[in-house]
Amino acid sequence: MDWDEWETVRSAEADGCPISRRETRSDWERRGRPLRIRVSVLAIGVALLGVSASADDLADVAGGAVLITIDEPKRGEPVSNSVHQASIRGSAFTEGRRRLAIDVMIAIDISGSTRAASGADVDGDGEIGFDPQAEQVPPGRYPPGTRSTDPHDTILAAEIAAAVALLNNLDPSHLRVGVLSFGGEINPATLRQAVYGQQDAWVEVPLTSDFAQVRRALQNILIRGPRGGTNFAAGIRLAVTELAGLHGARSAPRPDAAKILMFLTDGVPSFPFGSSRESDPGDTEAALGAARVASKAGITINTYALGPSALDNPVAVTEMSRMTVGTFTPVKNPGDVITYLQGVTFSSIEDVIFTNLTTSEISEDVRLMPDGSFSGYVPVREGINRVRVTALATDGSEGFTEFDLEFGVAGRTSLELTIELDGIRKQNRELQLLVEREKVRRFRDRQRKRLEIEVEDTGEP
Repeated sequence: MDWDEWETVRSAEADGCPISRRETRSDWERRGRPLRIRVSVLAIGVALLGVSASADDLADVAGGAVLITIDEPKRGEPVSNSVHQASIRGSAFTEGRRRLAIDVMIAIDISGSTRAASGADVDGDGEIGFDPQAEQVPPGRYPPGTRSTDPHDTILAAEIAAAVALLNNLDPSHLRVGVLSFGGEINPATLRQAVYGQQDAWVEVPLTSDFAQVRRALQNILIRGPRGGTNFAAGIRLAVTELAGLHGARSAPRPDAAKILMFLTDGVPSFPFGSSRESDPGDTEAALGAARVASKAGITINTYALGPSALDNPVAVTEMSRMTVGTFTPVKNPGDVITYLQGVTFSSIEDVIFTNLTTSEISEDVRLMPDGSFSGYVPVREGINRVRVTALATDGSEGFTEFDLEFGVAGRTSLELTIELDGIRKQNRELQLLVEREKVRRFRDRQRKRLEIEVEDTGEP
């Protein structure tokens, strides 16, 4: 199917006709649209009975539950370490299958405004670049047109760093990532498109599991730098072509994969109809029209509005996410998008914690990946420890599983463990500072109260 066919499908539905027989709404919801599903009675029963769950136990359970698989440690396999901490790795998910195949296209805004300062020390040199045009600085201190005193701390640099941070948390074994950029060449006399119908979006790298190739493509965008206007519609249309495998796509089609567009922008649509300096209603409608087609193609659009220019009138980005059942994230300080993308989830799982029921200790030192996989450490004592892993879904539902973990002192050095734990704790602290996570706080409080009740019931100190 090509873009024109998707337009025909969209127009037919608008006229009262059903969605094309090629793909009904239920079809593309089954293929990976994030769902809000309650914990099933089966999952609760498994947990209350204290059944030890492994990946093999739960891989074939039917949908409708928050399910957890434990990949490490293997059942019956002793764990050793030089300190009393045991590593646990696994996955949590809200559908009746172990992991979804996921295709993610990252759309990078390269318009001229992204040369402005991001408000963050993106390059980590200890100096935060600022916009001299927005500050009182002596004339002539910086070259004319300078928008960031540190050229490596721009909004574009923050977008690229955020995409790399996201990439570092993804698993290429079942997830592909592609990158496109969108902007638009400007006619300096009219401030409109240089050529009517010009190309305003480009595939930097098609969907691939070769993340090294994706990183190179991202760096190439940064090297070329910002330029031009902002054509949302072009970016969305190109993303639909790649994710849906339409005619002309450079990406190999993968019909059973969940399809997600991560759309980053620091402004509002100014092309294809309006002036590069202001948004025309036709530009917004063009973007929303493309988003409607994305919805019919089963594509979720998660939008990130970076800074005041994007947040003053966020109609397009909020509607794009609403139409596709995605998320809209306002990022007041553009540089913070780096941390926001580290905490993104594609799995409807919001948090995972570990509890040692034997020692009555709770561990929040867990790294949750966007695909629902997790890794972390739980405090343990020598011998048999009864461990519970609990997951919170985005709809507030929970699921947990328990297993016995045999621990002995030996193996990994305390320095290696400290380094990994520090990394997990640093990322979790940053996410907690940026995102209001009231549901997570209530969830963790409930786990503590549950543990207190269980301790009282058993009479153990």
